[in-house]
Amino acid sequence: MVKITKVYTRTGDSGQTGIVGGKRLPKDHPRIEAYGTVDELNSVIGIVLSFLEHKKASNRSLKLKMILEAIQQKLFDMGSELATLPGDEYKGQINLQSEDVEWLEEIIDAMNDELEPLNSFILPGGTPLNSFLHQARTVCRRAEREVIKLNQVDLVSPEIIKYLNRLSDFLFVSGRWVAETLGEKETLWEPGKNRPDWNWK
Repeated sequence: MVKITKVYTRTGDSGQTGIVGGKRLPKDHPRIEAYGTVDELNSVIGIVLSFLEHKKASNRSLKLKMILEAIQQKLFDMGSELATLPGDEYKGQINLQSEDVEWLEEIIDAMNDELEPLNSFILPGGTPLNSFLHQARTVCRRAEREVIKLNQVDLVSPEIIKYLNRLSDFLFVSGRWVAETLGEKETLWEPGKNRPDWNWK
């Protein structure tokens, strides 16, 4: 059990932060940017969950809730793995595995089976739940880019990169899935000739 007794330490006031193993890095180091963006992604998924709580409970909404909560746990594990330099791994550390990627793929396929093929691009918006799923998707893409930057400096587990890539796909499909199965609104892109007159006058 982790026990945290103090929130501030003043040790980061010089622009550096400690990572697993005790080493210190500048706060704009690619490693810090990587796990910091994963933390941001986890926070956005938390917002998604808070809006999901306001939906009428159903088998589908409860299933999505459990999936998102499991993803939050995995993202926390990922943050810990990214905060650990190669060679500083600790006993009991939980690392991403190929099975975690396969689990996401199974969920994506199951959700996609319930959806009609796309006839247009999708714009973020519609409802708060749908909007924040799209925000989570875009933050996930950024997290993937930050991890790839880190991988150019220090090797990163390929399973982390695969997981983030697949997770952004899951979040995209989830946005479509909640619109189809939970009654959320979806906003579609319209070709220019089909758009209404948006002139101010």
